Amino acid sequence: MRPRAFLSATLFALAAAVATAAPASAVANGSDVPPGTFKFAAKLTMTDIPRPDGTKYDSACSGSLIARKWIITAGHCFHDAARNPVSGPVPYPTSVLLGTTTVDQPGGTRNVVTVFQSPSNDIAIAELDKPVFGIEPLTLNRRTPVAGQKVTLAGWGSLTSVDPAPGTKLQQGAMKVATVDPQYVGVKGFAPTSTTSACTYDSGAPYFVPSGKGGRIVSVESDGPDCPHDQAETTARVDVVADWIASHVG
Repeated sequence: MRPRAFLSATLFALAAAVATAAPASAVANGSDVPPGTFKFAAKLTMTDIPRPDGTKYDSACSGSLIARKWIITAGHCFHDAARNPVSGPVPYPTSVLLGTTTVDQPGGTRNVVTVFQSPSNDIAIAELDKPVFGIEPLTLNRRTPVAGQKVTLAGWGSLTSVDPAPGTKLQQGAMKVATVDPQYVGVKGFAPTSTTSACTYDSGAPYFVPSGKGGRIVSVESDGPDCPHDQAETTARVDVVADWIASHVG
């Protein structure tokens, strides 16, 4: 078990080389998201993240648009050199790609300026430098999730835990809620296969109920086994922090 965001400087260079040689996918054993859909899905790219020894590295996360100037992602995507969660000014340069299903096609890019950590689970909301128009944000779920509930995962993570690389194509998977805890829900894949699962760099990816061009976000990716797998992913509930989120984003 480990958080879905990690990339050393060496691996980031390797990932760039792999991406140049052949496109990398995201969400293990998922399927391509059709062009023009899930425009709210966000690809986060972080650079110059500090380590305790003074060196720096790059990494990536996933997320989603929840208001014109706000995205939601995993809290552990923003931290200090000791990996303590950070609130306030963004701790390192973080760009956000929205409105596209592949890095080869035009989308909108924004930069994160401010981060707020959830008071109770692994969720962060991040303010963007400019508002986003033409994309329907996800709405916040305010209902208690129930076992068996179907949700969709959309993420920009790796296809595999072996030599992982941030994705170049947005992927999706059909999932079901397996367990419900006070702050988290366990989620398992069922389509395209039972091993459809979040992977490295899917941290913060939304689990949502689609509706029209948007949908209702139920939880965000936090942690899980090496992918692909048929076990439960740990995802942070949105409903328990919906009022806190609304107090910031309006």
